Amino acid sequence: MKTDFIDNVGAFTPGGRFVIDGAKEGTLNGLTFAAKDLFDVAGKPTGAGNPTWLATHEIPKASSPLIDTLLAAGATLVGKVLTDELAFSLLGDNVHYGAPINANARERVTGGSSSGSVAAVAAKLVDFALGTDTGGSTRVPASYCGVWGLRTTHGALPAAGLVPLHPIYDTATWLAHDADVFVRVGAALMPQSDYAPTRVLRLVDASAFADDVFSEPMARVLAALERRLGRAAQGVNAAQDERLEDWRAAYAISGAHDGWAVHGDWIRQHKPVFAPAIAGRWEAAAGVSDAAAASARDKVAAIREKVRALIGRDGVAVLPSAASFAPLRSADPAEVDATRMRTMAMTCIAGIAGLPQVNMPFSAADGTPIGISLMGPAGSDLALIRLSVEIQRAAVANQDFEK
Repeated sequence: MKTDFIDNVGAFTPGGRFVIDGAKEGTLNGLTFAAKDLFDVAGKPTGAGNPTWLATHEIPKASSPLIDTLLAAGATLVGKVLTDELAFSLLGDNVHYGAPINANARERVTGGSSSGSVAAVAAKLVDFALGTDTGGSTRVPASYCGVWGLRTTHGALPAAGLVPLHPIYDTATWLAHDADVFVRVGAALMPQSDYAPTRVLRLVDASAFADDVFSEPMARVLAALERRLGRAAQGVNAAQDERLEDWRAAYAISGAHDGWAVHGDWIRQHKPVFAPAIAGRWEAAAGVSDAAAASARDKVAAIREKVRALIGRDGVAVLPSAASFAPLRSADPAEVDATRMRTMAMTCIAGIAGLPQVNMPFSAADGTPIGISLMGPAGSDLALIRLSVEIQRAAVANQDFEK
């Protein structure tokens, strides 16, 4: 277990390197992890990616329950890693602390807001890292950097000791570069599940937002699932008779209103400096009326029921984890925002429905990381993780399953 590594990708927060040993025995003994700087660690400051937040909040006296659980399971915490400001971005470039380096595609961004988490994992500085996923903040970086990551079932892991963004959508989660470690952490955090899918759903409308480069790994995943389940995949539109762009808008409006209810008073009082794009999102959030938010929440409730009915208890949905490769670090901001909109039209599906979604890492022909996801019913997280590992390995090896 290595704790004296050099942070050569800029993943850790200023002063964020420290070591808290895990229990001497446990299922995660010998593993190291980092925590996104939204998770409280007793005696250490929580900065939420913004120096004004850091200066205006007391050092926590208690840790997030997830930190305590992982330490009790034997994992060793080696510090806190960067996040986009208050987690309100998918880019991974913090105007105050910089953009961590994507070790698997150095000319491209890591993605955010779990930027430091994914950077530390991709560079193999740690075995795994805690992140969060609200609108895609772990699924998207995992796709961009070629690692394992997921959005957990909403509410499955505790939100205590965690700086929120949009509580109605926030989830705590983790990333890992090794599939077996990814499963071990899942077994330590998530309850057992009897989920055993019998139907494969290819989300046609979601996939249409993704670049063509996703087609080949999608086909391999679908073929592996079809061999595994002995049943052909069914092409369906997640939104059915609606448009995913409208779903994304309902997600954005309801989430923004929720976030402003949590952080609006602090923003008005302390006037923190945000990156321009993030400042614009908070400004828009401040302008969402109660009536508009109520209408969006009604739509979200209907969408949630529609998606959960589509998945049922025995469905597994397949879709790209993001709309594109990770943007280049030099990409035009307008291009980045357009990519963000396409991606969120896809990621909002699991977000609104509160369902788990696992990113499986693949590589394009030139080695650029790319991710394909499996989405399952609420509470299926651990079984979905194990299925995803099995399917990814089969898709990579293009091997047949035993009958």
